[in-house]
Amino acid sequence: SEEMCLAQLFLQAASAYDCVSELGEAGLVEFRDLNPNVTTFQRKFVSEMRRCEEMEKTLGYLLQEIKKADISLMDCDVNPVAPLPKHVLKIQEQLQQLEAELREVTKNKETLKRNFLELTEYNYMLRVTQNFVRRSSELDLSHQAQFEEFPSLDKEPLMDYTNMQRLGAKLGFIAGIIHPWKVGPFERMLWRVCKGYTILTYEELDVPLEDPESGEDVKWVVFLVSYWGEQIGQKVKKICDCYHCHVYPYPNTNQERKDIVAGLNTRIQDLNTVLHRTEEYLQQVLSKASESIHTWLIQVRKMKAIYHILNLCSFDVTNKCLIAEVWCPVADLSKVRQALEEGSRKSSATVPSFVNRIPTTDTPPTLLRTNKFTSGFQNIVDAYGVGNYREVNPGPYTIVTFPFLFAVMFGDFGHGLIMSLFALWMVLYENNPKLKRTRNEIWNTFFDGRYIILMMGLFSLYTGLIYNDCFSKSLNIFGSGWSVKSMYNSNVWKNADVRHNQYLTLDPNVTGVFRGPYPFGIDPIWNLATNRLSFLNSFKMKMSVILGITHMTFGVILGVFNHLHFKKQFNIYLVFIPEMLFMMCLFGYLVFMIIYKWLAYSAANSELAPSILIHFINMFVMQRSEDAKLYPGQNGVQIFLVVISILSVPVLLFGKPGYLYWRQHGGRNFGTYRKGYTLVRRGSEEEVSLLRAHEMEQGDIHSNHTSQADGAEQELDFGDIFMHQAIHTIEYCLGCVSNTASYLRLWALSLAHAQLSEVLWGMVLHMGLRMDNDYGSLLLFPAFGFFAVLTVTILLVMEGLSAFLHALRLHWVEFQNKFYTGTGYKFSPFSFELLTRHSDDFA
Repeated sequence: SEEMCLAQLFLQAASAYDCVSELGEAGLVEFRDLNPNVTTFQRKFVSEMRRCEEMEKTLGYLLQEIKKADISLMDCDVNPVAPLPKHVLKIQEQLQQLEAELREVTKNKETLKRNFLELTEYNYMLRVTQNFVRRSSELDLSHQAQFEEFPSLDKEPLMDYTNMQRLGAKLGFIAGIIHPWKVGPFERMLWRVCKGYTILTYEELDVPLEDPESGEDVKWVVFLVSYWGEQIGQKVKKICDCYHCHVYPYPNTNQERKDIVAGLNTRIQDLNTVLHRTEEYLQQVLSKASESIHTWLIQVRKMKAIYHILNLCSFDVTNKCLIAEVWCPVADLSKVRQALEEGSRKSSATVPSFVNRIPTTDTPPTLLRTNKFTSGFQNIVDAYGVGNYREVNPGPYTIVTFPFLFAVMFGDFGHGLIMSLFALWMVLYENNPKLKRTRNEIWNTFFDGRYIILMMGLFSLYTGLIYNDCFSKSLNIFGSGWSVKSMYNSNVWKNADVRHNQYLTLDPNVTGVFRGPYPFGIDPIWNLATNRLSFLNSFKMKMSVILGITHMTFGVILGVFNHLHFKKQFNIYLVFIPEMLFMMCLFGYLVFMIIYKWLAYSAANSELAPSILIHFINMFVMQRSEDAKLYPGQNGVQIFLVVISILSVPVLLFGKPGYLYWRQHGGRNFGTYRKGYTLVRRGSEEEVSLLRAHEMEQGDIHSNHTSQADGAEQELDFGDIFMHQAIHTIEYCLGCVSNTASYLRLWALSLAHAQLSEVLWGMVLHMGLRMDNDYGSLLLFPAFGFFAVLTVTILLVMEGLSAFLHALRLHWVEFQNKFYTGTGYKFSPFSFELLTRHSDDFA
């Protein structure tokens, strides 16, 4: 990671705003809070923060109204600078004026729209209730002798029609509209409360009208309630209010109804005209606001961020200078000075702001510079844990090892070609805003990892050629190295043998049968062999073991760079060397036996080749094998390697704790004299201070955030150190066994992928190709489509995701735990870069 330092910024009060603005544009430093015990409401710039929050609320309201009006926001790539404090009031006045105007116009629009809906409902209500009156009058004329208007009143023993007239009760009407799903409860409530002294007539509208509350289109139901007496009328009105009915005045005569309808039509037409003009004016206001809202959003966010940073600073005793502490890359100190000079120049400050590097015992944050290609691979590492300061970063090695291990499990030339083309398309169109600004999280995941997918596809092309596998079929590019003709020429096979035997074995010991290995990859003739699966199993299993042990050994070797950088050379002798001896004497020897067997035995003496597994097991139990030996003196070498591996375990267990205990007690004076001599030679006190600062920043002890310098005396807890080392020893020794077995997933997933591909070819596309009738060519198209869909969904997506997760586990567990701690914290600079996104992100 980058070398970091702690620095103090001395900002003059007049130029602090501009200096922080320049630092935010550059994105170089991470500020520390110098007021941790001060609440948010007691800080210096809390009033400015509130002003920014008020402007943010105003902008949020404007943005909401713009989206509601379906006005597209302008894609502005301009990155406006933070406004000067003297210009903030002007921006605030503009926003307040625009908000007040918009709220007034919106309120008028809503009032006009509500009046328009009420008048429209009233108009439809009058038309429908007029049909009620016509229908009832027709019934009275045709069936006057058979039906009465209120038949239920004659059947009431206590109060009949004559009694109602004697009491002076009058017939009244209440009309309105009601929501469709409320009609049934409304009717039952009228019957129960009014005891049947009402008549309810209702009909659903043919045209849906907008609901003022929800804004949805609803087919309202028009109702007309006829009742006797004022008391019944009051009850009916209360029931209508309870069910939120829209009640309107009901005319007493037909002439009054006609006059009301004529007036309603005129008012509806006038309201429609006014409402249309109001909407046009509102569109103009919002369109004008949409042109500047992106700039306003960025400026307000930047201004709020600047005041947030200023609240982290502390004032000196004169209240004329702000002091800030920042983490900064050492390589960027000159850029920080330039940013402070530029901020002082813009504010016309008489006293310039400056930066001063200070020593510290705190562990700095971790900064790993990446680009669009390496960022995806670095995110894979950071998902496991952010590296400690100045720790070896596995990211650069992951660029090669991760796609390679993926391709070992996904090795197919055809599938790798499809994956590569898809990733290449995303890379070529990576600047297309439609691809970058989608809200589909799945697509964003694929797009952000486009370079990872590209590398995985390219490596899959390579391993597919090695396996000679393309959609489960082999490619005969260079011609097979096996010859069937030589078996006839040597009179080993005869025509009768071919006729009576379904399977025949090619003998490589016969002259001319095996002419040499295939130039690149596996010979295509193995695709026709019945023992193909056995051969590939043996090959891929041994390959997985070799790759796994090589990968783990590389991880152990990378730990040496950590020991050297952190000035812990004793770890090389007491940790690294025992770990390497244990790994190489056991599992490195296993790799040696595999390669030696490949080189020492040929087809001529393959029957004499011993079993590596049996020899490896006998090596642990120190038992002499009666089988053939790989090489002379094998038993002695194996016993020697086992003894060395066993002796390395106690060294790994007790070496480091014992050395630390001796250095803390027995060797403390020696270390003090040596260090004191080195410091005295430096000369002045200033040089001594700078030397100590440099040593602290280089990081003598980086195990946690509160580590101390190497020269400081610190009591060590021998019990904790020994327990930690014991856990590490047990984990490493057992992990060497389990992790080696874990790499066999390379073999298992490669086999599963090849078999799935073969099944898909044989059961889908091969059946379509076998049809030789008239319909065969027609059925070939759906068969190929079905094959393509299954290939993409199962073999590319599902199998690709499975191989990706297994490669991820191999890096996190088997590789990185050999040298990578991952307990640091990431460098988070103060930067305006995130504020320049599309305006939709600020909704």
